Amino acid sequence: MTSQSRNAAIAARDLAVVWHPCTQMKDHERLPMIPISRGSGVWLYDFDGHRYLDGISSWWVNLFGHANPRINSAVREQLDRLEHVMLAGFTHEPVLELSECLARLLPAGLTRCFYADSGSAAVEVAVKMSFHYWQNRGRPRKRRFITLSNSYHGETLGALAVGDVELYKKVYQPLLMNVITVPSPDCHLREPGTDWESHSRRMFLAMEQALAEHADEVAAVIVEPLVQCAGSMRMYHPVYLSLLREACDRHGVLLIADEIAVGFGRSGTMFACEQAGIRPDFICLSKGLTGGYLPLSVVVTTEEVYQAFYDDYLRLNAFLHSHSYTGNPLACAAALATLAIFAEDDVIARNRGLAGRMTQVTAELANHPHVAEVRQTGMILAIETVKNKTSDERYDWRERRGLRAYEYALSQGALLRPIGNVIYLMPPYVIEPDQIDWLAGVARGAVDAACA
Repeated sequence: MTSQSRNAAIAARDLAVVWHPCTQMKDHERLPMIPISRGSGVWLYDFDGHRYLDGISSWWVNLFGHANPRINSAVREQLDRLEHVMLAGFTHEPVLELSECLARLLPAGLTRCFYADSGSAAVEVAVKMSFHYWQNRGRPRKRRFITLSNSYHGETLGALAVGDVELYKKVYQPLLMNVITVPSPDCHLREPGTDWESHSRRMFLAMEQALAEHADEVAAVIVEPLVQCAGSMRMYHPVYLSLLREACDRHGVLLIADEIAVGFGRSGTMFACEQAGIRPDFICLSKGLTGGYLPLSVVVTTEEVYQAFYDDYLRLNAFLHSHSYTGNPLACAAALATLAIFAEDDVIARNRGLAGRMTQVTAELANHPHVAEVRQTGMILAIETVKNKTSDERYDWRERRGLRAYEYALSQGALLRPIGNVIYLMPPYVIEPDQIDWLAGVARGAVDAACA
C-alpha cells in the first residue's frame, strides 16, 4: 500500500467509526481529514510525508512542541513506576510535587489543589465548590453566578451555563441554570479614539451594578482573564480584573479565574491574573498544564475555602466530587516536566521576544482592506476580518469565510483553525523567529483567501 493510499484508507476507516469534536461530520464528504502519523517540535506529519506547522498548538494545549524529549522522558520514567492509583485514600509523589509546585508559582494564598481531567471539568468543580462554600457557611441564597457576555468556559452543562457563546449554548439552554450576564469589556468594541484601559474601566460599571443589585444571591463571578479565547479571541485591559477583585471583596462574592486557555505563559506572564496583581478565590488550569501531553486539570483555591469543607463526616459538609483519573501520575509527571522547562529555560522572557516578532511581522495586516483589527496579548495574536472596513460590515456566518482560511493554510502546510471570521496565531513556544515569519505569511494569504 502506498503512503498516498494509506492516508485515504485511514480517513475512510475513521469516518466509519469516529465522531469528531466540534465538527459537522457531513463536511468531510468534500473536505478530507488529515491523518497524522507523528509530530516533532512545531510540526505534524501525515502518512504521505506532508508536514503542517501547528500554528494553534493543537487547540492551545501544546507548549513545548510535539514529542518533546524532556517530557517524553518524564512520562516514560513514570510509566515504569506507577501508571495510576485512585486519589481517594491514596496519594503519590507526582501529584504531591505538582501541588507544591503550583502553590509556589500561583499568587500567594492559592494553596489547595483539587484535580480533574479536563478544562470543562475544572470549571464544574469551581462552580460546584463556590456554591457549596456558601451553603456550608450558612448562606443558602447565594447560588447564582455572574458571567461576561461572549464568554466560554467549556461544554459540560455547568460550564455551558456560565458561558455565553450562542453557537455552543443555544440548543442546550433548557437544561441550563439561569445566570446573570453582564457586557464584556471586549476592547474591540471600544469607541474610536478610546484606549483599552479607558474602555475596560467604563465597561466595568455594568459589573459593579450587577454586584450591587445581586450580591446577596450571587456565589461567584467567573471570567477568562484578559482574553475570551473561544469568543473570537476578544481581549481587554488588566484594570478590569483589578476593579473586579476589589468589587467582589466589597460585595462578598467569590471570584473564579478561568485560566485554562491563557495560563502558563500564553498572556505574556505565567498567569494572566499577575498582570492585574490580583489573586482569585479559584483558578482553573488545564490545557498547557501537561504541555499538551495528557488530560489533566486542577482548581486551586484558598485555605479559607478549604476550611469551609473541613468537618466531621456526619455533618455532611465534604466536597463529594470525583473523577476516576483524578491526579493521574502519568499526567502529573508530564506537568512536572512542563513546569521544569519553564524554570530552567526562562520561557517567559523568550516568549516576549517571540511575541514581539509576531507583532512586527503582522503589523502590515492592519492596513488590509478586510482587516478590522490586529490585536495581541502575549503569544495570542488575532486578525479580525470584515466585509467592509469602512462601514464595519461583517461577513455572514453562513459564508464560512474562516473555513476558506483553514483550507488555504493547510494547502500551504500550516494548521490554522479560525474562529468564525477571526484568524489567530497561538503557536508552541518552541517556534523559531523565521517560522513565525513564515506563519505570518500564511496568515496573510489566509486573509486574502477568506475575503476573496
